[in-house]
Amino acid sequence: MKKVVKFGGSSLASAEQFKKVGAIIKADESRAYVVPSAPGKRNSSDTKVTDLLYGCYNLAEAGKNFEKQLEEIKARYAEIIDGLSLTLSLDKQFEQIKKDFEAKAGKDYAASRGEFLNSIIMANYLGYDWIDAAEVVLFDENGEFDSEVTNEKLSKVLEEHEKAVIPGFYGAYADGKVKTFSRGGSDITGSIVARAAKADVYENWTDVSGIYITDPRIIENPVGIETVTYRELRELSYMGFSVLHEDAIFPVRREGIPINIKNTNRPEDEGTWIVESTCQKSKYTITGIAGKKGFCAVNVDKEKMNSEIGYGRKILQAFEDNGISFEHMPSGIDTMTVFVHQDEFMDKEQQVVSAIHRIAKPDLIDIEADLALIAVVGRGMKSTRGTAGRIFSALAHANVNVKMIDQGSSELNIIIGVENHDFETAIKAIYDIFVTARV
Repeated sequence: MKKVVKFGGSSLASAEQFKKVGAIIKADESRAYVVPSAPGKRNSSDTKVTDLLYGCYNLAEAGKNFEKQLEEIKARYAEIIDGLSLTLSLDKQFEQIKKDFEAKAGKDYAASRGEFLNSIIMANYLGYDWIDAAEVVLFDENGEFDSEVTNEKLSKVLEEHEKAVIPGFYGAYADGKVKTFSRGGSDITGSIVARAAKADVYENWTDVSGIYITDPRIIENPVGIETVTYRELRELSYMGFSVLHEDAIFPVRREGIPINIKNTNRPEDEGTWIVESTCQKSKYTITGIAGKKGFCAVNVDKEKMNSEIGYGRKILQAFEDNGISFEHMPSGIDTMTVFVHQDEFMDKEQQVVSAIHRIAKPDLIDIEADLALIAVVGRGMKSTRGTAGRIFSALAHANVNVKMIDQGSSELNIIIGVENHDFETAIKAIYDIFVTARV
């Protein structure tokens, strides 16, 4: 058995948290490779180290004195080192960071130093080898992650290290310049390492005991998900689930490596298993409910639209020509609706409208703003009759007006459009009909 373990910022925010992490790793010999994030918040009023680094670098980039801010960051790490009773010094690393900030090495470099420094402490504390992610996680000249080159190189490097710490969140171009993933990218690094190591399990440790069926900010103490497939989580992550970075699924999915979401503060909890496929049935018809606000619908009407070949392509071309991606596109015989992000669309709405008129010559275009999209996802929906009917019944009883419905051919998810102000009410109604009614 070989495991790759990733720990989030809240799990490494202080020396006490580090000790919990160390105990977790040492409790299982198969936890061979560790991917740490930068220190997160120690309390609700605290600041994440990554944000401190951004602020510090902004001053450096503007040619202002940033030594006070750098000393604050240095103190955060010194507190962890002292609390762990280590003889480690990071003075050389901070001296180099100061020089690189003065040389304006870039925001990606600045942000990456949180994981860089934390991983050095982690390796020292555990007695593991240290591997710099900049040497094994590679990006091409366009800034795209080079998965195959990385996997080949990282696999060879890991063969030389029985146990090692690899910092999350960043890698580098061929010339060594640091490049980061998007925020939360340590999840991706953990997945990359798991693939390269041919791990049996990728454990992702955070501050919650797995993934909940829906947002705990909307539903108090929602039920947890025991098992979810890659496809289900991909749908949920895209629509707002934030426990795991949505791109972290792809590297392990290629190898069929399961992900286990675990709680650093409650290591005995089973957490949530993310798998390629499973014969285990969900306790509920649905697996999860997620959603986002801030969409608008562009409704295009034209008589006999369905008989005009290429009409949908013409409409979408108007959006493409203006650099706008679409989310969903439900249609009828004489109508087609394109859902787009409102903040992307607002400044270009008239250009798009003009382009649609010019290219597609519709009878009418109508725009509706302030909409939300909700995804109801579940592998159990395919074999359960009346799922959509139950959703609409629940929304009707909650006095929520449904603006759109879209269901994929896989029957894995149903997308519902509602007005922004009905968003929370709709999620509560759907949760109640499928979960609360079963409890």
